[in-house]
Amino acid sequence: MTTPESANQPIGESVNRLPRLALTLGDPNGIGAEVVLKTLTDAALRERVDPVAVGSEVVLRAHAERLGLEDVAASLEIWEVAPGETPSVAWGETTATGGRLAMQAVERAVDACLAGEADAMVTAPISKEAITLAGYRFPGHTEFIAQRTRADGVVMMLLDPHVPGLRVALVTTHLPVRAVAEAITPDAILDTLRRLDGSLRQDFGIDSPKIAVLGLNPHAGDGGVIGTEDRNIVEPTLEQARAEGFDAAGPFPADAFFGRRGFERHDAVLAMYHDQGLAPFKALAMGGGVNFSAGLPIVRTSPDHGTGFDIAGQGIADAASFREAVLLAAEIAERRRAGR
Repeated sequence: MTTPESANQPIGESVNRLPRLALTLGDPNGIGAEVVLKTLTDAALRERVDPVAVGSEVVLRAHAERLGLEDVAASLEIWEVAPGETPSVAWGETTATGGRLAMQAVERAVDACLAGEADAMVTAPISKEAITLAGYRFPGHTEFIAQRTRADGVVMMLLDPHVPGLRVALVTTHLPVRAVAEAITPDAILDTLRRLDGSLRQDFGIDSPKIAVLGLNPHAGDGGVIGTEDRNIVEPTLEQARAEGFDAAGPFPADAFFGRRGFERHDAVLAMYHDQGLAPFKALAMGGGVNFSAGLPIVRTSPDHGTGFDIAGQGIADAASFREAVLLAAEIAERRRAGR
């Protein structure tokens, strides 16, 4: 594994070249490096993308030796984030070192995408507790990447490429439940709708996106009986959105919407808060879901699971979600490149 001088040079714009993807290794004590290595055992996928591992070579080698995938690791180009260090892997432990290495890889990958050294990035899972121990004050990848790219807004979208319409975006992300209602404002809903609609057009090639919007309260407020936010905030905001030309239906009661598979009749679903959208999504996606950060100036995807500290080093992690994240990143990167 080497880091050639060309790693710091912008890549060419030939339409025939493979999309170069920066794959961050995630928390070294979790399953991140494992799912990266397992994904890259797929010969067909290797013909589809030009992968670069971003992280500690020592950590990658340790995981490769544990998995018996030394040949895969040796075939990879790696962008080293800890030169001169020999960090050890503390399987399943939450450590400041793990958090630092994970975030250094994210920083390197973001900067590579901004500089044109990579077409997209795919991030293996980090531990929010570990990055906090390392001194980072962000609730997750998405918020950190948005700040580093100076994006004026970003929308977290979870999707399953194999289930029609199962794209779930969020108005609010990593907020405690008691803070959600105050964060549901007309501006927040409209800004999210605009970014979501734009991403569906640019990144997914959907000319006239149909977006279903969920209500905040049970039964979408039942006409104000169960909270007034849907009647006083969500409904008027959707009327304004439709007046602006957006195809935004709702607000729908969240439980019945997913139970009746309403997502199949729309191109995306906009949920008001994290668990309202992601709990049913993960039940439906069955481990094959992908997290996409819509609205960024770069392409970033990730798997829909966490660090897997409880199974780290055991060789049993399922790489299906990371593989789908790689394929989606390549597809969106190619679509954006073709649209320039």
